[in-house]
Amino acid sequence: MDRRVTVTADGDVVLEEVARVRPAAGEARVRTLLTGICGSDVHARRGEHPFISRPYHPGHEAVGVVAETGPGVTSVAEGDRVLLEPNLVCGTCRHCRSGRYNICGELRVIGCQTAGAMADGFTVRADRLHRVPDRLTDVQAVLVEPLATPVHAVRRAGDLTGGGVLVLGAGPIGLLTALAARAAGARTVIVTDPVAAKRDRAVRLGADVALAPGTPGLPELVRERLGGGADVVFDCVAVSASITQAVRSVEKGGTVMVVGVPQGPSNVPLDLVQDREIAVRGSLMYVGEDMRAAMTLLGTGVVPADEFVTATFPLDRAAEAFRAAGGPDQMKVLVSVG
Repeated sequence: MDRRVTVTADGDVVLEEVARVRPAAGEARVRTLLTGICGSDVHARRGEHPFISRPYHPGHEAVGVVAETGPGVTSVAEGDRVLLEPNLVCGTCRHCRSGRYNICGELRVIGCQTAGAMADGFTVRADRLHRVPDRLTDVQAVLVEPLATPVHAVRRAGDLTGGGVLVLGAGPIGLLTALAARAAGARTVIVTDPVAAKRDRAVRLGADVALAPGTPGLPELVRERLGGGADVVFDCVAVSASITQAVRSVEKGGTVMVVGVPQGPSNVPLDLVQDREIAVRGSLMYVGEDMRAAMTLLGTGVVPADEFVTATFPLDRAAEAFRAAGGPDQMKVLVSVG
């Protein structure tokens, strides 16, 4: 039997026992070492995520060790340290065939729509696993998945070399986006967040300036700092107020990347979008290329893990971990299993 975390229909976080699943052909069983709790998990527990229904079994950010492989598996072997790429796709639609399988029409996410890795172990298709380079610690490895989302968004934004970037939101995804943008060549990076401690962390991590989103005349301040509007604004908040701020702060002909997950429809100032030829683009998850790029960034020290991981709880204290993850004083909360 395995222990597995379940978020109930009422939003309670409980530990249950389930039968251990042995791997079938093409599958591998992984003994979990670390899993992360992300903003999507926090919203899902509260019943506020548009694409995750309770009850559900969390754990889409995970690193572990292969315990057993099924017939035909050659990509990983018993004893390999691996991380999870949690998107499950059809593999045959035009998006999958073109390499953009992150927008597959049948996309499901392990730990969101199917049982996740916040457990003693999990069984998964072996092609959903990436070997972890020896140079990465377990803590660095568990940050690969959340970093891959900003890496993908930055890649979709186009060439940032010498550009000015504004990142709305200084939670884990916002700060990882700021670091990914800088690594991609952005000259100036400005971050906004209502929490002073998060703004301070943004500056420690290399943001040129961090401002409160309610600062009077914010778009004008951004333009003054950048010598014009931002070439790209990454909206990692995704509410009506943030998308309005993004559109008002971006340069004519610039790009607004929607990275955060909206909880519902938002109002967009289409008059400015049309008049200024602003491109508003969505960014969903990542593909394998982004996972590999995230591993490289973590391996070169661009992302200091100790600035992101602020608490770690054992599996039997997962409920405490979820409560902590919803607090303003935390960044990335981990659940340790191994």
